[in-house]
Formats: sequence, structure tokens, C-alpha cells
Amino acid sequence: MKQEEINTCDYLKGIVQNLPESPGIYQYLNSEGTIIYVGKAKNLKRRVSSYFNREHPNGKTRLLVSKIADIRYIVVKSEEDALLLENNLIKKYKPRYNVLLKDDKTYPSICVSNEYFPRVFKTRNIIRNGSSYYGPYSHIPSMNALLELIKKLYPLRTCHHALTPESIRNGKFAVCLEYHIKNCKGPCIGKQTHESYLRDIDEIKQILKGDTQIVCDLLMDEMKALAMDMKFEEAQAIKEKYELIESYRSKSEVVNRIIHNVDVFSIEMDENSAYINYLHITNGCINQAFTFEYKKRLNESKEELLQLGIVEMRERYQSKSREIIVPFELDMELNNVTFTIPQRGEKKHLLELSIMNVKQYKVDRLKQADKLNPEQKKTRILKEIQEQLHLPKIPVHIECFDNSNIQGSDAVAACVVFKMGKPSKKDYRKFNIKTVIGPDDYASMKEVVRRRYSRAIEEGSPLPDLIITDGGKGQMEVVREVIEDELHLNIPIAGLAKDNKHRTSELLYGFPPASIGVKQNTPLFHLLENIQDEVHRFAITFHRDKRSKSQTASVLDDISGIGEKRKTALLKAFKSVSRIQKASLEEIAEVVGMSAAKNIKEKLKQ
Repeated sequence: MKQEEINTCDYLKGIVQNLPESPGIYQYLNSEGTIIYVGKAKNLKRRVSSYFNREHPNGKTRLLVSKIADIRYIVVKSEEDALLLENNLIKKYKPRYNVLLKDDKTYPSICVSNEYFPRVFKTRNIIRNGSSYYGPYSHIPSMNALLELIKKLYPLRTCHHALTPESIRNGKFAVCLEYHIKNCKGPCIGKQTHESYLRDIDEIKQILKGDTQIVCDLLMDEMKALAMDMKFEEAQAIKEKYELIESYRSKSEVVNRIIHNVDVFSIEMDENSAYINYLHITNGCINQAFTFEYKKRLNESKEELLQLGIVEMRERYQSKSREIIVPFELDMELNNVTFTIPQRGEKKHLLELSIMNVKQYKVDRLKQADKLNPEQKKTRILKEIQEQLHLPKIPVHIECFDNSNIQGSDAVAACVVFKMGKPSKKDYRKFNIKTVIGPDDYASMKEVVRRRYSRAIEEGSPLPDLIITDGGKGQMEVVREVIEDELHLNIPIAGLAKDNKHRTSELLYGFPPASIGVKQNTPLFHLLENIQDEVHRFAITFHRDKRSKSQTASVLDDISGIGEKRKTALLKAFKSVSRIQKASLEEIAEVVGMSAAKNIKEKLKQ
């Protein structure tokens, strides 16, 4: 170790030894003074020490530790303060080794503008000018339905005029078509008072918050008061508003309306990313829904990433919910907040709804990535095979074998090769069965596998990462006997079995072989199905060609000087061997020449 590294190590040890045993956040800096990692801790000394007093199995964590040149920390009062501060510092500094929030898609929000006569409209630009924003809405049709409801309930202005008391008094504006078709009450010319307009805006804000019950109660009271005063036409207009909101509520309500002001979170992960869904429930309705992605940097756990997501979403949406529904237990404390892991009932239904959304988002993101990078898709599918079969490495090179014969006649076998999930046709091989008499598929498979890999060993050809047999447990066993017992090779062996309709049904692996569950209609299943169909097609085609040649063989094949071309010409001229036998020497000579004609006459006499 260099003197400079020893000095750095001693310097960091000194900091760690003097760290307080209290909640806080810590920052790791590199030799250039750049913050490369921000973390939180219930106990700063214990957490930071864990980076330096043990070996880390994860390579990225080891790399992080090797880059640390300085440590800073901030002590806070509670774990909640640490969570919030960590989230803010990660967003501020974007450290290299912290998870990266992928928020590349801007979803629209509904804006209630900060104007004398506010407007309500959808936007993707958040401008901090005192306007109120609701959303963002990841499901655009839901947002449009809400805007349509507001438009039917409250005829608001849509113009961009700067309406002020002075400009209205001075008569600067004239009503537009929206006023004449009763989509606006004409505040620009004083037809609607400022107080009346703001009452509508207050009710709209309650609806956008999801508090439709409050609006319904107000409308019901107003309707009854108007009816008592015999103002039945006005009461009818209020009733129509009430029914519109009730209709909207019945369609948007997903659970009982007593479930109010509750947050729901769920998470899905793959090798590189974590996907988190957030739902906010108000009066039994989903008032906010958002799914986002974290790009993993170190070997972060589900628990760590979900904690980050909870803090991020609650801060973004300014949620004050006292209850958070989560899929598993979290080592996390927030003031006056209860974490619930529901086992049944309507809260369980909400959690399942959130999980369904996050799984769909994950599938959509992977499909999008696959379109942009097809190679990435193939690698992911091969990685799935590796994980399902617990292989030591990704099966980049796969070989699959199949036999074909009819009651032992014209027995052949075929080997197809897939590299990176694609057929490598130049590496396909055909085999005529030489040592087996009669219909013995197991003996034929042994012969072919022995010939294939004995030759590969002799020539130093690359061996496959996985061998697949088109058959069940018996075929797998005979392949194992050759590969392991005879050739002493260590190549994983799997089997593809078919159902009674000759369709790919299951993947077998291990000794004794066990069925590996592979869901149908998944990319992995389609790859395995493709491999099985391809080896079957290749074997059948070879067998058919060989059988066709044996069926068209004739006595002409054994005559010197008669090749395929002359044979075809003779059969075309005379139609059959018996007619050639009856033909004169001169007639035959006209087709193939005198020398060949003499050979034919002599052979056919025999």
C-alpha cells in the first residue's frame, strides 16, 4: 500500500471513530472533493463503520469504498428528518453511486391559475407563481374525464385576457362565443361576480383533491334551501350538478369511501432497475397515481429503494396521509404515520391494484427497451435461463439434438446451434446413424452425442454452455452418460418435453430431472419452443431427403459412367428401367453415348 493510501486510510479511521451514535446523513467525497454517495443512518457510527470493517461481496460497493477520500455528516433529530434530508441531497448533488430517479416522462397536471378570475387547464409545465397544480396524471383519459366533468359543472372562462376589476369596469372586453353557447358566464363584462366565480373555483379545488363528498354535501344543502324557497328551476340545476358528481364518484370509487387519505406503495425489481407505484386514496377513490423508475447503482435492497420512493412521492405530492399501505415490513419510522401490510379486505384490494400497476409499468418499460436494443432483450432472456437453471454462466451457446426414423429405417439425427438466442445455421450438423440397428432412440442419441463432442475435443472446437435434448428424462440420462461418464465434460443438460398434442410443454433439468416452471406466452418460453421446433424441423427434413433418395434408388446407380445427370436423361427418354432393358444399344447410345450404352446393356443383362 502506498504512503498516500495509508494516510487516507488513517484519516478516514479517525473520522469514523469520532462519529456520533445518533441519526443523520453521511456524505462520501472523492479525492477531488466531489460528493459520490449520500446515505442515511439511525446510528451514524455503526452504519459508516460497516463500509470499512468488512469485505463487500458486491463489486460496485468495493469500488465506492476505494474512492472515498473524505467523510462529512449531518446529525438530525429523528429518522424521518434523515430520510427527508437524504432525499433532498441526492436530488441536489446527484451522486454517482446513489440510485438515479428516472423521471424522463413529464405527465400532465391540472392547473388552477393564480389570477383574479382563475382558469383551469391541463399543462406539463409547472410554474411556481402561486398557481395550484393537481396531478401529475399518468392515466390521461382519467384526467380528461375530470376536466370534462368540471366543464359541465362550472362554466369557467377559457380566454387569456388579463381580467382585473379596473379593466372590467372600463369595459375593455367583449363577450365571446363561449358566453353565447353558455360555456362561460361572462365575468369579463361583469355578468358573473368575483365572489360567485371563486365559490366555483373552491368547489373545483375540492373535486381535484378528491373531496367530492364535501362538494356533494354543499350542493345538497343548497338544493334543499332553494326548494324550500320555491326556486325549483335553480334547485333543478343544482340537482343536475349533484347527479353528475355522484355519477363520477360511482365510476372512480374503488373501495369503500370510509378509506380516506391513505397512501399505497408497491415495488418491482429487475437486475438494473426498481419500479415503484404510488396511489393516494381519498374517499375511496384514487386521487393520484404515479409510477416511476430508480436506476440501481449499488446492490440496494427492495426495502431501501421503497423507503426512498415513499419519501420522494410524499414530498412531491405534499401528502400528509396518516396511513401507508406497503407490501412488506419496512425498518422505517415517520411521525404520526402507521404502516399497514394488509392480509385481506379492501386495503388488500388497493395493494393488489398498486402491484398490478407497477408490474404493467415494468413490462411496458422492458418492451420499450427491447425495441431500442434488441440485443438487450436476448441477453435478458438468456439471463432468465441461467437463473431458472442456476447455470454458472449465461448460456450464450446452446446446442439441441433430435432423432428421426421410421421403425428404424433411414435413421438420422440432427443438431441445431443457437448463439445469443438466434439460430446459427452454419453450425447445424446432420448425422447418419451408423452403429445402431433397429429403432433405438436412446442408443442413437448416445452415438450422435459421442461423435459430436469427441470430434469437438479433438479439433479444439468451442463447447456449448447448455445441451438440450428434444425428449424427456430417458434422453437426458443417455446424454449425461456420454458427456460426464465417457467424455468427462462438465456441460449442463436440459430436456424439452412435449404434450400429447406435440406442443412444447415443460423444461426439465437436474438429475434426477425435475420440471422447471416456465410460463407460456413469455419470451423465454417462445425461445425454448423455437429451439425445439427448429431441431425437429431440421431432423425431419434430413430424414425425408434421405428416405426420398433411398426410394428413388435404382440399378442404374451401380453402373460405371452413369451419374445423376445421365440417369435422369435415361428415365426421361424411356420412362422405366424395364424399357431401357428392352431398348437397342443404338437407342440407348443416342441418349448417353456408345461407351456408356455398352456398360448399361452389359449390366442389365446380368
